[in-house]
Amino acid sequence: MTDTKGQHPPRLSILGAHVIDPASRFDQVADLHLADGRVLAIGQKPADFQPEELIDASGLLAIPGLVDLCARLRQPGLEQKATIRSETRAAASAGITTLCCPPDTLPVVDTPAVAQLIRQTAEQHGFARVLPAGSLTQDLAGEQISEMAALARAGCPVLSHADRPIRSARVQRRALEYAATFDLTCFLHPANASLSEGGLVHEGRISTRLGLPGIPAAAETVAVARDLALAEQTGARIHFRGLSTARATEMLAEARARGVQVTADVSAHQLFLTEDDIGTFDANALVLPPLRTEADRQALRAAVASGVISAICSDHQPHEADAKLDTFPQAAPGISALETLLPLTLRLADEGLLPMTSALACVTCHAADILGLPHGRLQPGAPADLCLLAPNEHWTLTAERMHSQGKNTPFLGQSMHGAVRLTLLGGQPAFDAAGP
Repeated sequence: MTDTKGQHPPRLSILGAHVIDPASRFDQVADLHLADGRVLAIGQKPADFQPEELIDASGLLAIPGLVDLCARLRQPGLEQKATIRSETRAAASAGITTLCCPPDTLPVVDTPAVAQLIRQTAEQHGFARVLPAGSLTQDLAGEQISEMAALARAGCPVLSHADRPIRSARVQRRALEYAATFDLTCFLHPANASLSEGGLVHEGRISTRLGLPGIPAAAETVAVARDLALAEQTGARIHFRGLSTARATEMLAEARARGVQVTADVSAHQLFLTEDDIGTFDANALVLPPLRTEADRQALRAAVASGVISAICSDHQPHEADAKLDTFPQAAPGISALETLLPLTLRLADEGLLPMTSALACVTCHAADILGLPHGRLQPGAPADLCLLAPNEHWTLTAERMHSQGKNTPFLGQSMHGAVRLTLLGGQPAFDAAGP
């Protein structure tokens, strides 16, 4: 097996690492042996295996490469913000080996040609796997259903409508029915367009104090109710991308208990920030869905701890500096978040919200399961995508330290822990902290 650059992955033995595989609940100090881009064995070296390289990983944590369900790479179409090369390199530096990008590129991912362009560009650079989500409707217009089968054949594992809700329930129903015939999961951004349109921040105390147009919690719960009803009607498999309200987590739990095929994720920043972090018009805290109340934040954390929300994603949205320097209402929403996904996930375990293995499952095997992929695992036969990190090393997030082209994050200046030392993609180094 060769990698995307035509190089043969070296036969590697990684010695003495603390190996955590959330999928199998494996959690102990052990050796890892890699060959042909896959995990060959964990523990004792196979008798006929002769490694070409040895890595001393004493004191380091070995975990599966992270799987991020939502990261915008801005290419094609918005290269002034970022490129596939810059953002996959940032992902590798953060231990992320697989990314799913929404279809709201320019042009939209509604044809096989655009999907193949994104995948092939990522493969040429070799930092991370990029899997584009195909658009549910043509040009994300919410009117004509896309050619879903062709998008699936072009490498789109799921379908999505990015953060643009489909206004018509009839079109939404047809899209779900069509997707179900191809056994494709639909990523849905739960926001009722008529309630959220024109809003900037959560409708409540802060929106009133700052005089900003609000987005009510009902904008999310109304959409969740409609989408759950349509999922039950059609038998489609749906995934709520980025829940933000307490009521939505309750509705999700009720639906899952009834057997509805629904999963959900939450953006990492929603587990740590609230509407109060907008402060005095901090544009770096301007996101969609908006930061909600402390009660919402606590409900989201409880849903992650209980497994009702099974995945955490970055919702990475890099911007050029000017996009955040405008007045608050004109600033672009979104956080550059690839490089905080792992440390914020580790922080959840540090704070005692859930065990380390369970926290890591949210960014590895659980996310891969939603995509229907065999990644996010450290098991014999699995792709050799893994991350070695110093779990207790502390560092400060600064713009200079960030590899992403976008430096827009409200976490700048905060202390993080968990420093990535090496990321392997298919057994090949994609990031080496000791390298150039």
